[in-house]
Amino acid sequence: MSEFLEGKTLLFDKPLTWTSFDVVNKIRWHLKQKLGVKKIKVGHAGTLDPLATGLLIVCTGKHTKTIDSIMGGVKTYTGTFLLGKTTPCYDLEQAFDAEYPVEHITQEMMQQVVQTFIGVQQQFPPIFSAKQVDGKRAYDLAREGKEIVMKSNEIEIHAFTINTSRFPEVDFEITCSKGTYIRSIANDFGKKLKSGATLTALRRTKSGDFSIENAHQVEKWIDDLMSGE
Repeated sequence: MSEFLEGKTLLFDKPLTWTSFDVVNKIRWHLKQKLGVKKIKVGHAGTLDPLATGLLIVCTGKHTKTIDSIMGGVKTYTGTFLLGKTTPCYDLEQAFDAEYPVEHITQEMMQQVVQTFIGVQQQFPPIFSAKQVDGKRAYDLAREGKEIVMKSNEIEIHAFTINTSRFPEVDFEITCSKGTYIRSIANDFGKKLKSGATLTALRRTKSGDFSIENAHQVEKWIDDLMSGE
């Protein structure tokens, strides 16, 4: 058990609707109970939105010093875009606010648009994001109804493939650099097709050398920890 105080890197499959901090706080609380300590360093290496699932890397003890380097790794995501509808936050945390035609969209158009995303580019984060704007979180300003000017960030899309067999739902896999907002890709994807799109499902499957295949279920890991297995 002393390994946790010294430092460990743990992989978890973040459940749907949980925040990344929910996972960290739950792991920290149970470790303190099990170890009988008042404090233990626990942090995560890369936030996942509440409606996303998948790989969340959690570091304890001295391993928290490696978080920045882990976060810099390339990420892979799978998920689904719904064409023809949009929300203010680009995913399903808010209700649909607009509808667009999809009848003109062809398989060829979608594949051509996919290719436009490959490579280094500037991306504007969603206004409903944790980005700092004038010292405040963008989503706090957005919820107050204030006008927000988001600055673009340089990102790189290494690979982007789609499966359109469930059109107007489009399943995808994207490999990208740190700081890429898949919600923004969904929104931009819809615009480039002269329509709209919303991110309806998102799962992180890889981060650097780490894979979801080696991740623990949070509740199962806690049960095993507390039972001493």
